[in-house]
Amino acid sequence: MSFFKKIFSKEKKETLDKGLEKSKTSFFDKLSKAVAGKSKVDDDVLDDLEEVLVSSDVGVNTTLKIIDRIEARVARDKYMGTDELNQILREEIAGLLSETNTGNATQIEIPETDGPYVIMVVGVNGVGKTTTIGKLAHQFKNAGKKVVLGAADTFRAAAIDQLQVWADRTGVPIVKQEMGSDPASVAFDTLQSAVNQNADVVIIDTAGRLHNKVNLMNELTKVKRVMQKVIGDAPHDVMLVLDGSTGQNAFEQAKQFTAATEVTSLAVTKLDGTAKGGVVIGISDQFQIPVKYIGVGEGIEDLQVFNKFEFVDSFFK
Repeated sequence: MSFFKKIFSKEKKETLDKGLEKSKTSFFDKLSKAVAGKSKVDDDVLDDLEEVLVSSDVGVNTTLKIIDRIEARVARDKYMGTDELNQILREEIAGLLSETNTGNATQIEIPETDGPYVIMVVGVNGVGKTTTIGKLAHQFKNAGKKVVLGAADTFRAAAIDQLQVWADRTGVPIVKQEMGSDPASVAFDTLQSAVNQNADVVIIDTAGRLHNKVNLMNELTKVKRVMQKVIGDAPHDVMLVLDGSTGQNAFEQAKQFTAATEVTSLAVTKLDGTAKGGVVIGISDQFQIPVKYIGVGEGIEDLQVFNKFEFVDSFFK
């Protein structure tokens, strides 16, 4: 179908293919067992396919949508062979994701704003939040943008130290205070510094605690309110980072964070080390929030802009 025209560079596409290899292999192993000895897509095959999709962390609700679409196609076409199932899945999942406003970009970019574009990054500890910030900073800088980092996760000294390492590695300035400082104060200082430096992008790290949603919501609300004293419409993007290797736990974290604060974009990390890459399909479909970035490797360039067509093409290649 015309869905799958070449968009990414060859090198970027190869990285994506490699990053999704474990997920793809696991999925097709399950799929081939499900259709073994069967030539026609019938109710039994669809039941088995449903199990394959759910066990591949696509999620129940998204799986049911995909099955409904394939059932409708079988009814329309009257006969469909199991040898066609791979291509049909590619087309129907791409079609499903096309109905949401996610994954159209091909390269890192930010909208035009009056002053610095402010990204506030949220997520529990251990999901790759600081690494994502560092890789984003590197890519924005390579795109010719002036970047400032803010270490507003003052709950852990390690978080401040880790962000400093990335600031040094990427050669971008960082604003920080001591561990235990008021996160809103760090955010305020960061935005003032960014304005004074005529920065293009500000990326603010925040604490990853989720044990008390009320406290989390109050803290993030305070950080936002203080930011707006410097830049009236900040933050322009509240990005939730999720660890793709946790599968259904990533869904749960997304539910809890979106209940606690307004999340405007998602980044799904660590897809290269897991067979749970199907979680991106489910998260992209279930949460009406754009998946902006996916992590498909440890290299500094391996945080990729999420493009649903390239993702589905690699997953079902």
